Amino acid sequence: MTSKSQTGSLLIKGGHLMDPAAKVDAAMDVLLTDGRVAEIAAPNKIKGKADRQFDARGLIVAPGFIDLHVHLREPGQGYKETIATGTAAAAAGGFTSVCCMPNTNPVVDSPEWVNWIRQPERGAVVNVFPIAAATQASKGAVLTDYRGLQRAGAVGVSDDGKPVLDTAVMREALRLAGEIGFPVIQHAEDTRMTENCAMHEGATSFRLGLRGMKAGTESSIVERDIELAQFSAARLHVAHLSTADALRAVRRGKKNRVRVTCEVTPHHFTLLDSDVNEYDTNRKMNPPLRSPADREALIAALADGTVDAIATDHAPHAPHEKVMEFERALFGITGLETAVGLAITKLHREHKLPLMRIVELFTAGPARVVDLNGRGTLAAGSPADVTIFDIKKRWTYDAARSASLSRNTPFDGWQFIGKVMATIVAGNVVYRTD
Repeated sequence: MTSKSQTGSLLIKGGHLMDPAAKVDAAMDVLLTDGRVAEIAAPNKIKGKADRQFDARGLIVAPGFIDLHVHLREPGQGYKETIATGTAAAAAGGFTSVCCMPNTNPVVDSPEWVNWIRQPERGAVVNVFPIAAATQASKGAVLTDYRGLQRAGAVGVSDDGKPVLDTAVMREALRLAGEIGFPVIQHAEDTRMTENCAMHEGATSFRLGLRGMKAGTESSIVERDIELAQFSAARLHVAHLSTADALRAVRRGKKNRVRVTCEVTPHHFTLLDSDVNEYDTNRKMNPPLRSPADREALIAALADGTVDAIATDHAPHAPHEKVMEFERALFGITGLETAVGLAITKLHREHKLPLMRIVELFTAGPARVVDLNGRGTLAAGSPADVTIFDIKKRWTYDAARSASLSRNTPFDGWQFIGKVMATIVAGNVVYRTD
């Protein structure tokens, strides 16, 4: 779904433009007209006229941020999140486009459900690009109608949360998707080895008496999928990659020119399995928080270009699904409103990743993974989706004030440096901070 463009024009004036896809890192003014980027020029050099003006002095102006991995919970689970509330949280987090996963109730495995998500009646305030199920009902056996799903507006296929384990089915999925340029997005987990596992296997799981997931349950699936993708035109994308071993497999695949990409979440580059502490269910997610060596490898790969995108895996749950024994609580946390703050605070401030690289991980990187109609840049003619943020702004996240329906976050009360100041979709200011 694409937001309706606003007739007229908006001049974003006085900001510093960072557009990795266009290789622009300089003070620039940006003119948006009728939902498109009309003109970019040095300060005070814009030729066109504007109806409205946004003062971006002291701020970073970037292409609209893209989140490849969110759970908007509709259809069927509106008590956790709706498309309206989830996209409001996305706007507050600086995201102008989100790709929503199909593990809803019912599963989004038909063109009809893809169309349902994209209808204006859903109340989305940012662009919503559905990812449809790779197999019928995400049962891992019979493939869905990839061409029909693509025509309906899906941008990829995935059985997220239920990996395609059957090698023959995955091979055929990659082959068919490759024929139409569709990415296959895999939740890499050998679920035959993780039943009843609640967190990463390590000293903390031992101390807490919890069954742990071995790192190899992720890397074995990644290695198999890359081997399958090597012999096709397929585009394989590894969702929420969390281990050093899986990362090595992706790096090898890229070196061998396999069309493989991957994403990393803010919670995986920030937290460790030891942070689970005393059975904190707001730190229970899948893949689980990993070891210090895994986190170090992820941060290095975010810096060196191996990782293609930062994605939140925004997974809202109601209180009754999280406030219970750790083993019984559902996996997942919210993440749309804290991703930019974590990236700037942790990656830029603490680990010295260049800001241009971080912007790339939210813009040009994800736009290379899925085709989003020219998004990921602010080149002239591109959609007028813009994220404006302040890298010096200090703020504290208050989950009680979240735009999301759910509050299952480990970052409540955290202090960040770097805040989204405005989110613009198709020329409309859909979020502006107080």
